[in-house]
Amino acid sequence: MTFKSVCLTSILALAAGQASAEMNFNRIASFATPYNNADASAESSAEIIAASDDGMTLIYTDSPLGVVGLIDITDATNPQAKGNVDMGGEPTSVTVVGNTAYVAVNTSESYTNPSGKLVSLDLADGSITGECDLGGQPDSTAHTHAGDMVTVAIENERDEDLGDGRVGQMPAGYMVTVGLSSDALACDSLMKIDVTGLSEIAPEDPEPEFVDVNSLGEIAVTMQENNSIVILNADGSVQNEFSAGSVDLVNIDATDERGALIFNESQPGRLREPDGLQWIDDNHVMIANEGDMDGGSRSVTVFHKDGTLVWESGKAFETPIIQAGHYPDKRSDAKGVEPEGMEVATFGDTTYAFILSERASTISVYDVTGATNPVFKQVLPSGISPEGAIAIPERGLLATANEVDLGEDGAARAHVMIYELQDAPATYPQLTSEGADELIGWGAISGMVANEDGMIYAVNDSFYGYQPRIFTIDPSQTPARIIAATDVTRAGYPAQKMDMEGITLDGEGGFWIASEGRTDRLVPHAIYHVKANGQIKEEIALPAELLAVEKRFGFEGITLVGDTLWMAVQREWADDDKGFVKLVSYNTSTEEWGAVRYPLDAVETGWIGLSEIQAHGDYVYLIERDNQIGENAAVKQVTRVALSEMVPAPLGGDLPVVTKEIVYDLIPDLASNGGYVVDKIEGMAIMQDGTTWMSTDNDGVDDSSGETFFWSIGQF
Repeated sequence: MTFKSVCLTSILALAAGQASAEMNFNRIASFATPYNNADASAESSAEIIAASDDGMTLIYTDSPLGVVGLIDITDATNPQAKGNVDMGGEPTSVTVVGNTAYVAVNTSESYTNPSGKLVSLDLADGSITGECDLGGQPDSTAHTHAGDMVTVAIENERDEDLGDGRVGQMPAGYMVTVGLSSDALACDSLMKIDVTGLSEIAPEDPEPEFVDVNSLGEIAVTMQENNSIVILNADGSVQNEFSAGSVDLVNIDATDERGALIFNESQPGRLREPDGLQWIDDNHVMIANEGDMDGGSRSVTVFHKDGTLVWESGKAFETPIIQAGHYPDKRSDAKGVEPEGMEVATFGDTTYAFILSERASTISVYDVTGATNPVFKQVLPSGISPEGAIAIPERGLLATANEVDLGEDGAARAHVMIYELQDAPATYPQLTSEGADELIGWGAISGMVANEDGMIYAVNDSFYGYQPRIFTIDPSQTPARIIAATDVTRAGYPAQKMDMEGITLDGEGGFWIASEGRTDRLVPHAIYHVKANGQIKEEIALPAELLAVEKRFGFEGITLVGDTLWMAVQREWADDDKGFVKLVSYNTSTEEWGAVRYPLDAVETGWIGLSEIQAHGDYVYLIERDNQIGENAAVKQVTRVALSEMVPAPLGGDLPVVTKEIVYDLIPDLASNGGYVVDKIEGMAIMQDGTTWMSTDNDGVDDSSGETFFWSIGQF
């Protein structure tokens, strides 16, 4: 069974603005940047992205390799590599007119001796057709609606290790315009536009950041460190400059690395310090307030070009991201979800703004048809750290460039991801806390268990070490809803030194929880008996026979059969033969321990182990998975063992080996999300009728895209 079933909407209907029951953007494909690289193991990136006029080719900047990458999206559901083109420096931005890309390239020797060039590239054959000396370090680019001019923000960025990282630092940045003639660069028309002396913070060092051009040829640019926006006329003269101002943020999480999501703090007078900027229409600009030197209001704002504030999202921008499990707790004291890049485009009769959250790895979609009253529509999953976006309205498409490449650590690579506007329900999020009585932040879902009332209980793992919680999930809604969160407590306070990886019902209204230990962090391997209100009433340590051979990768699931608790050990411990792990038993009446051995599949890359155990009918069902991601993922499966074979032998001696049966391959389901196959499938809950729900662990959005998949695989 797959959980992505979409009904495609014709582009003709979109263009005609035909009434639709439900229009949503859904991800349909992804493209890993290594597909374009001669050395697939080399670090690469996708940062700023653009598309050919016919919408069939994408081009993205790749700073680590000093190239731009090309992708054929003639079939948008099956993007194909078209290779890289060397830029002779660090490409920082790209914009396309017709079938020619204009790439800003940083060639600076140092912060004090900046240089750069604007390069034109034929998208048909990848040939370089011209270049202009920009005289400084470029950041962003944009072009006029008429396609007769490209404008470049020359940032001449500061050295953050110099002068406490403050502006101003010379040489000063400026703006550039370059005319185009039949798509060719007319370098003799290059005009430098002075934007010093305008802002109050460091008027001598403007550092232009992000630029966009409206249909009147007016240029809007953010000066992030100066918390300023400048509007230039088409002839380069200054029309207006105004401060982006500040926001009083309340009810936010503002404490870094606390390991808890608590939204009761404030940051008064937080400077917006915008990065991304787009014209919504000829009079209004929207900004993404990432922050840099002193600020970051975690919000999105709309200004009239005369400087009048007309709309501010405030904390509401973060709320759907929090509810979707994408809040990056480790960035709480800095800039939260960090809205950074953005794109505005009109699909049919509706104008959308797409706001990229760098740290949350999401795209927030707003209907901005009414420029002064944006309406939130949906949150989309992206790759890790989306940096740029491009809309292709004629094809009903959106593409994002996601810059972080974790290939060196065996994790996700940098990706370009593609979305389509469809007459269909949103396929993401699949789990949300929207609609709960309070704002519930969540993530790192590990073990699950189903209750007879149809609810599912799930626990988070040690990423939230100061907020261990049991979540109540209603899977009958679409998406499934987290309707409550119960703190696991000891002496009235959130319990410490736990890594909850499994939960099961105790038959008395409470729970048994399995905690995976880690000796080097003084976290014990243990079983906890927990009341319905989350209070720990009993702690059961492992016996000496197990502690003598313990390793880091311990209990990853717990289930109750009669009076016996069964725990799945994730990987081999010191006394296990390679390829065999223990299923450990504990009799709650006699307090006797025992175990059987479970045979793992063999894998060529990485490791393989168990992530969950659930009893149902005459079997125990288990999640067996490798730790690989994307195309390297080989084993993500549900297996089962007959209860008749679950006869534990005493610890310390020979243990019987059980027979496993593979009953479900999870990889096709994971691949059907349009992204890459994630590694951590960790939760399984089986209803009384055998309906089985699965969930993935998003690692608390730490070096992860933050995506949590929650779906049913049918009945056992």
